[in-house]
Parts: sequence; C-alpha cells; structure tokens
Amino acid sequence: MTDRNTEPGAHTDEAANTNGTANADGRANTGQNAKAGQTANTDRNANTGRRANTDRSADTGGRANTGRRASTGRRASRLSRRSVLAGMGSVPLAAGAASASVPSGRPATAGRAAGEEGARRTTLLQNASLVLTMDRRQGSGELGSVEHGDVLLRDGKITAVGRRLRAPAGTRVRDVTGKLLMPGFVDVHNHLWQSSIRGGCSDQDLVGWLASCNRPTLPKIGAADMYRFVHLAALDALRTGVTTVVDWVHAIPYATSESYVRALDDAGLRFVYAMATAPGDEGAVRKVKRELLDPLPLASAQVSVHAGMEGVRELRASWKVARDLGLMVNSHVLEHRSDREAGQVRALREVGAFGPALLMNHAIHLTREEIALTGDRGVRVAHCPLSNMRLASGVMPLPRLHRHGVTAGLGHDGGTNDTSDMFALMKTAVGLQRAVHEDAEVYPTLPAVLRMATLGGAEAVGMDDQVGSLTPGKRADVLVLDPGTLNFAPRTDWTSQLVLNGQPPNVTDIYVDGRLRKTRGALVGVDEAEVVHQAELAASHLERAT
Repeated sequence: MTDRNTEPGAHTDEAANTNGTANADGRANTGQNAKAGQTANTDRNANTGRRANTDRSADTGGRANTGRRASTGRRASRLSRRSVLAGMGSVPLAAGAASASVPSGRPATAGRAAGEEGARRTTLLQNASLVLTMDRRQGSGELGSVEHGDVLLRDGKITAVGRRLRAPAGTRVRDVTGKLLMPGFVDVHNHLWQSSIRGGCSDQDLVGWLASCNRPTLPKIGAADMYRFVHLAALDALRTGVTTVVDWVHAIPYATSESYVRALDDAGLRFVYAMATAPGDEGAVRKVKRELLDPLPLASAQVSVHAGMEGVRELRASWKVARDLGLMVNSHVLEHRSDREAGQVRALREVGAFGPALLMNHAIHLTREEIALTGDRGVRVAHCPLSNMRLASGVMPLPRLHRHGVTAGLGHDGGTNDTSDMFALMKTAVGLQRAVHEDAEVYPTLPAVLRMATLGGAEAVGMDDQVGSLTPGKRADVLVLDPGTLNFAPRTDWTSQLVLNGQPPNVTDIYVDGRLRKTRGALVGVDEAEVVHQAELAASHLERAT
C-alpha cells in the first residue's frame, strides 16, 4: 500500500505506532490508549510519487446514551441465568481487588491523538480491487460490489464511492491496489470485562459457568482493574475489525462505570454502553448517560434488563427510563432451556417492551409462536453461535426467524467466546445451520452472513443510519483487507473467501470515524505488550482476592 499527498511537501503522519497513553490509575505511560499522545511520523512528500498515509479525522458522529440492566430477585430452588445474575448490583469492592485508584476525571491526554485538535484531513482510498459496500445502490449484486473502486473519506464521513474519484486539494491518497474494502464489523453483543475469565470454567454449561466464573469474579474487580480488562478486550476487538461494539455491562458502582467507559473510549472504537442497574436504581442510567456518555462522540447507549415475571416491577421501571431517554432495551432471552421458567417473553410483553426497541440476545429456545411474534413486533436479535456452542446452550432457529423477517446481527458474547474473531463467528453461523439442517443453501448464506456482520448488526441496534455500509453520508468506519496471504490466496470468489478463509491478520488497516486506528497490521499508538502486562497485573489482583 503506497501513500501520497496531493499537497506539495512533507506532511506529518498520525499513523505512527508510538506509545503515549495513560495507565488505569491515571499515570502517563506507554501504550494503554489507542488515542493518546501519539508521536508524529514524517511521511514521504508528494514528489516521491508515493501516496500519503491516511490521517485521523475528528470524532463527530455517534450517539451518546447509556443503559443499565435491572437486576431481579433469585429463586432459592435452582440456579438459572437470571438467578445467577440477580443481585450483582453496586457491590462493594473486595479488599485487594485493585492496587491502584482511578481518578474521577480522565487524564488530560487520554483518548487524544496527536494533531486531533487541528484541521481534519480528507482521505482517498484509491483503486481497491474490490469494494463491498453492503449497499445495493452503490454497486452490483447483493453486497453492492464495486470492482477497482475508490472510497473518499472526509470530516469523519464517507463522501463518495465509485471509480476514478477525484482527490480534492490536500487529500491524502492511499493506493490500495490488490486490497479489499468493506465496512467495519458491528458486534451486537459482548461483555468486555469478561476478558478477566477467558478460558475459565471450560467444562461448564451456561448455568454452571455463571455460578462458577461470572458471578464470583465481578465483585472482585475494582475500578482500576476494570479499565485494564476492558481496555485489553476492546483493543482485541478493534484489532480484528470490530469498529462498533455493544457492551452489555452488568450493574457496577459509578466509579467503576467511569473506568469502564474511559477504557472503551481510549481504545478508539465506536461503542454502545448497554447498562444494567440494581433493583430500585434504574434512574442511575440518566446520570451515567449525562455525565459519562453524552460528552463522547463515539458513545451511545442502551438500557440492559433482566426479563422475567419475578422482577417485572424493575423491568417496567427500566422500560420507562428507556422510553424517556429514547433508548433501546437489551435483554438475554431464552438462552438456556431453564430460562423458560422465568417467563421472559411474557414479562417483556406485559410491560410493553416486546417491539422494535428490544434487542434480544441468544433467543435460542423460542417457540414457533414466539418466533412469529418476534417478527410481527419487529424485535431484533443477537446471534452468538460460538458462545452458544461453548456453553452447550443450543442453536438459534435463525432460518425460521429470517423467514419471519427478524433482523439479526452477530455477537461475540464476552468471556464465553474467549476472544474476538468475526471471521470465525461468520463461518460458525453458517456452518451450524448447514449441519443442523443438512442443507448447504439454508440461511444464512455466505453473502447473508457478511451482511449480518456489518449492516445487519447496525440495523439490529438502530444505527444503520450511521454505520454498517459504505454509503455516502454515513460515518467512515472502513476496513482494508489484504487477500494476498497464504490463508486467503489465490482469488476465486472473494465474497466466499472472506467468510471461509478470512482471519483477523488479513485486516491490515482500520478507520473509525475517519481516523486510522490500525495500519500495516498494527494498532496505532498502542504498546500491546504494555496492555497485556496491565491485564496480567489485574489478573494477579483477582487471584489474590480469591
């Protein structure tokens, strides 16, 4: 990939892989923040005939809002997802949970890239061998394909897609000949704090994993260590091509929420903070939204809830908050067979939440009547096949949901997916249905699953007016992929190869809101070894707190 600048003379390139971040405890250090204090790199001038490296444009889009999930009471008789998660509200921090404190305000340099306060730069990605726009109006076929296409980014937006686009004066032009361009992935369901328990309780099903790993761990994580775990996982997601993540956040103290949000923002990806609350504290969503999320251009929110008849009062209160703030509600629904006892769908219907403003995660054990109702009411769903396999939960009836017109996106689902890899997730979503139905043409097809991972995910979370496709006017969240690798080449059908052969290292460059977050295979401004070191430090605190 070569770069040049349409202006004469050398320019400063913000894609330098330098350090300059802030520790979770607020001390300046190397590499915790993908956006902080980065060292400039001198690029080649236009006279060399090389194309200038893309530069970061300022954040402008992205909604700011939040949401916490209403916790409900527990059954004494048996464990279930609902009973295990209930009561995990604003728990006191265990002694020794963290060795460092997090300041109430964010460090002055945290989340700020070098030159961010200066003029925005325009970027032209030129002569890509294939552009998959995910917008039929922009190209041909189901995925809006453009051969030998260009994409123009300006002011954090996509301003043009086509062939032989003209570069305005001052544009940074990147020759992406031989490369493939597509929208960033949208991960519609995750729990990033669960990087703290990666690989844990691997012989347990959902109920056992919740009881043995999830529930005992969260109260032991202090604010500083929460930053470390979330920052690690957010950068992992970004590195693999996820540019938007919906993070379902359990009820945690306000100070821990501050650290959580800062870790997401510092990573540099677009995020939806889906916030749960303890019973009686549903109004806390308003404070977190106003004070932590509204100031951040890349942040948006949902209200996470525990659906069930036992906690229908809290569910109704959370639904009211969501309506008042104009937010979606987000709930795990029928992930495990035992969830049937909780009356989850009934409770959501009773409070009026079973409609287009609801995102249901997993939705595995729906009856045929519930599937039809999901389509009729416009409810959206998050499909998490790798997590469902790991926890022996079952297989989502995705083809039937699709026949009823249900919008679905793909989710990694935190510690039960163990890492971020949307390529593996897409391949699994296809393979599971083919294996269950013994039908190679069953939904999702390969083009359909690519759409699920991008525009379908954006539609599922109500952000398709901003992201999910390379459509002029949308935010500039763009992936550059290199198919000229041992795992991908030779070219036969790149659409199929993206799903069947693609791996995270094929994603060489990533733009979020027009800013370059990964270039030439490395995250911009991130000392990955230091991020890992900080996560190991946090893990040692957990071990001592056990």
